[in-house]
Amino acid sequence: DFCQAEGKKRPSENLGQVLFGERIEPSPYRFTFNKKETCKSVCTKTYDTRKPEDKQKLDFLKKSMLLNYQHHWIVDNMPVTWCYDVEDGQRFCNPGFPIGCYITEDGRPKDACVINSEFHEKDTFYIFNHVDIKIYYHVVENEALGARLVAAKLEPKSYKHTHPDNPDCSGVPMDISNKANGEVKIAYTYSVSFEEEKRIRWASRWDYILESMPHTHIQWFSIMNSLVIVLFLSGMVAMIMLRTLHKDIARYNQMDSTEDAQEEFGWKLVHGDIFRPPRKGMLLSVFLGSGTQILIMTFVTLFFACLGFLSPANRGALMTCAVVLWVLLGTPAGYVAARFYKSFGGEKWKTNVLLTSFLCPGIVFADFFIMNLILWGEGSSAAIPFGTLVAILALWFCISVPLTFIGAYFGFKKNAIEHPVRTNQIPRQIPEQSFYTKPLPGIIMGGILPFGCIFIQLFFILNSIWSHQMYYMFGFLFLVFIILVITCSEATILLCYFHLCAEDYHWQWRSFLTSGFTAVYFLIYAIHYFFSKLQITGTASTILYFGYTMIMVLIFFLFTG
Repeated sequence: DFCQAEGKKRPSENLGQVLFGERIEPSPYRFTFNKKETCKSVCTKTYDTRKPEDKQKLDFLKKSMLLNYQHHWIVDNMPVTWCYDVEDGQRFCNPGFPIGCYITEDGRPKDACVINSEFHEKDTFYIFNHVDIKIYYHVVENEALGARLVAAKLEPKSYKHTHPDNPDCSGVPMDISNKANGEVKIAYTYSVSFEEEKRIRWASRWDYILESMPHTHIQWFSIMNSLVIVLFLSGMVAMIMLRTLHKDIARYNQMDSTEDAQEEFGWKLVHGDIFRPPRKGMLLSVFLGSGTQILIMTFVTLFFACLGFLSPANRGALMTCAVVLWVLLGTPAGYVAARFYKSFGGEKWKTNVLLTSFLCPGIVFADFFIMNLILWGEGSSAAIPFGTLVAILALWFCISVPLTFIGAYFGFKKNAIEHPVRTNQIPRQIPEQSFYTKPLPGIIMGGILPFGCIFIQLFFILNSIWSHQMYYMFGFLFLVFIILVITCSEATILLCYFHLCAEDYHWQWRSFLTSGFTAVYFLIYAIHYFFSKLQITGTASTILYFGYTMIMVLIFFLFTG
């Protein structure tokens, strides 16, 4: 319940912003370039606690101050930041500022209340109803444009204006006691000043926000950590491949006489069964198709992000890019699914194509739709309008599905993948397996290493999704992505080799699930993050968090598998 802008149109948003629930509203704070304003009144809100609707609005304000809700303001596509000193003499720039703050009953200041010693009344809320805005500009020398805005900073203040009609912005802070009754008047005011800043170029105006963002040095630590895992793994894989296979093949080449040939051992024994089609081959081929689609999408999106096309300055660009790419990449999905299904000896190609185009996207869309219904029910501004839902469905049905059909057509037209050895008529008996070559322990072990590569990055990504921090480390992310792809492949090759040596030839599903199990660790981490980092209360919010997490887990599962 803040001041509203009268009769201004809402700026339009792109697809990514709508999907992420970013809505931009016009503001009643008006500036004219280089015109200094001091203590200009915006509006006054009056709450009579005896009226139930007023009391409800005031209680909502109190709750949001208690939970440290933030204002996010934008000037000329730049976030208005609140910069303050933290320890070690560093300045931290926060792209939002709190609505207010609270002093507890035993006199402890919470959150932003530490900035002013005048906030000392116990069990009291202080609302930041005045802002001092400072706009920095850079005069363009060679062009006739005049000036460009390079930074906007503000200081939140709290004043109890004695005359709301002509405010003077001085005196005691605006306190709202928790037990206050009667009439509460909050007058909102602002001051704005302009300052020329010659050092900041317009092109690098985002830097000061990013410089004060948390710790890039942890990142190098995490990259080194992942690289060590990768080196260790590739060493293991190379050793096994070179030493064992070399030895095995040398032994086979020595066998000339037929008597010796009876004593085959290890993985050579299962050559007659290794290409036996897996159980549920249909589902596996569909997963492989969708996974390929997601893999290419992630690669291209991150590549563009590295080149700087999807910086935080282009709001919603990342999500838009990902969705559009996903829609356009129907063809590889259909092709891969069809090729594998055909090599598994499948006949029902229509079912295969339909499942590839509808199963995984359908699950994601259904989940998304349910989340959206909850948001609608709560009356949230993040709810996606009906028109956008129809647009997404149109993208999926009219572009993605036909492309999947085209891919599948080419996949089925090609000859099935030739196997180097014939499959025996009668399936071989699988001997008793030791503990670590049984399917479940192998799959659980396989997910640990890839997860070890990404979990530090995961913390920053979850922060940027749930705590509204900027995420800009796409270079790091691209590196981690490459490392993750290598680790998943190598860990799977290793474990697959072990269980082939133990004469267990069911390798197709196991190789998919071994690295796909990383997604389960991702889910466990997300649950841990929910309980340790986020103070989320209320059923709707909890359902939303886990609903969106499940979408991410499914996508990640298909991608790693």
